[in-house]
Amino acid sequence: MNPGNSGDAIRLTAVRKLYGKRDNQVVALEEVTTRFGRGTFTAIMGPSGSGKSTLLQCAAGLDQPTSGSVLLEEHELSELSETELTKLRRDRIGFVFQSFNLLPVLTVRQNVTLPLRLAGRKPDRDRVARILEQVGLAQRSNHRPAELSGGQQQRVAIARALISDPAVIFADEPTGALDTRTARDILGLLRHSSRAAGQTIVMVTHDPVAASYADRVLFLADGRLAGELHSPTAESVADRMTRLGAFADEGPRSQPVANRGGQR
Repeated sequence: MNPGNSGDAIRLTAVRKLYGKRDNQVVALEEVTTRFGRGTFTAIMGPSGSGKSTLLQCAAGLDQPTSGSVLLEEHELSELSETELTKLRRDRIGFVFQSFNLLPVLTVRQNVTLPLRLAGRKPDRDRVARILEQVGLAQRSNHRPAELSGGQQQRVAIARALISDPAVIFADEPTGALDTRTARDILGLLRHSSRAAGQTIVMVTHDPVAASYADRVLFLADGRLAGELHSPTAESVADRMTRLGAFADEGPRSQPVANRGGQR
């Protein structure tokens, strides 16, 4: 690893992503250069079709950029074989998505420990118990997903992302289907993982209040970076999004996750 980059968990340099054939190409990302420091919490926002999810997928190694560089810790993702990339995602990356992606036949504990078992690692009972306690599911460890609320299922997904002690957690609209109180709790968990455990959180969201839990907000428009905001408040994020035309493009928005009065 280059010592000068030791503070970065992820570094993107001149990343382009094109879809479609030459005569009918769509530019999803255009020369995006940015970095995500270790132990930081970054929200990614922008109008519909601005490239938010594409940026997250390229940074996580779920999609391959057309050109440019993605460095995750000391690993240049384009130089890894599919097997190496799978192992890196399994060992160093956690994923939290709006759809939860839990296996209905497994209990909470089994869903949480599944990544370790797939990697051939025996789960540490004490660590599993601590993480279930941390996400408020200690009393639900033997329940199956159908017996849980949406918020509890999302907590299972977060616990599953935390179990392998990843360097980076990618979250794509993790609170989009949750009620206000549950969403606030989930965002608090993500922020705690960043501040207490030193994990890097990268979250795509459409909600200014959700973004206000982050240390920094990156704004995208038409596949390009359109600025960033440090120490964001819900009001400052909403103002920037309005100037990008995001709310007009996306139509009626869902209710924000909480009214925090613009305070961090």
